[in-house]
Amino acid sequence: MPDKGEQESIRRGALECERLYVGKKDAELDHYTTSLGQVAAATVVDPHKKGPNEDSAAIILVNDNCLILVVADGVGGMVGARRASNLTVETIRKSVKGLDETTGSSLRTAILDGIEAANQKILELGTGSASTLALAEIGPNYVRTYHVGDSILLICGQRGRLKMITTPHSPVGFAMEAGLLDESEAMQHAELNLIFNVLGSTDMRIEIGSETPLAPYDTLLLASDGLTDNVMQDEITRAIRSGPIDVGLQKLTDVVRRRMANDDASKPSKPDDYTAIIFRPKRPGRKKKRPTVGGSARDKP
Repeated sequence: MPDKGEQESIRRGALECERLYVGKKDAELDHYTTSLGQVAAATVVDPHKKGPNEDSAAIILVNDNCLILVVADGVGGMVGARRASNLTVETIRKSVKGLDETTGSSLRTAILDGIEAANQKILELGTGSASTLALAEIGPNYVRTYHVGDSILLICGQRGRLKMITTPHSPVGFAMEAGLLDESEAMQHAELNLIFNVLGSTDMRIEIGSETPLAPYDTLLLASDGLTDNVMQDEITRAIRSGPIDVGLQKLTDVVRRRMANDDASKPSKPDDYTAIIFRPKRPGRKKKRPTVGGSARDKP
């Protein structure tokens, strides 16, 4: 783990197929370009523990018109939490790969089949393991979300307006949605760690979002609760709403590390594994100005 203030080098390049994050390193940061836009990912192990990172994630390029992003958080304190989150991303990857020109309901079917298969595989481990899930299906100018547990998805505009955020499947999340708790109270609540919907459960349910438009300057975020238990929503949106997404993600990662180290007692601090993925759509190209018929005084021969 780098010392405070030290930054890992960010891998950059064009995403040709897929990228999986399954806890092989204590910290990873990537920035990729795709046919649909830019995507950046970061994952950091809990600095206060000796065990492996229990978060897993995936960036899966299905084809030129479809990108799948996944964040899975193995439920801490249970045997095999890392195995559960690894199984989640790997099973979903296998389900959606090989769909060359899949669109619409058939792609949704593959995603849902993958989630259901992952749930069954975790149950078959017989260890009581579990995992949360945040998944984004991204196509040209749209995103559809799939959600189990308390890992979140959100969309913010260039000026920071929050356009969409998922509700955690937890007592605290539902209390916030009902207006019974504000964000500060929720982050200090004694039941913050409780969740009631996970992969690895016989009554697991998948919350599916509607197809949501993505404007050229919108930013999509997926993250485990290592982010949301340490950083307020307005801080998150300020960091990612504009500017290069890898810079925004580095800012978030640095804030999370400082908070987990409890550098400021007035700020939230909950050491945990942390994983986040940011996506921003490709901007439309500028239209070339058509030459004036008959030419003009500035036209070159």
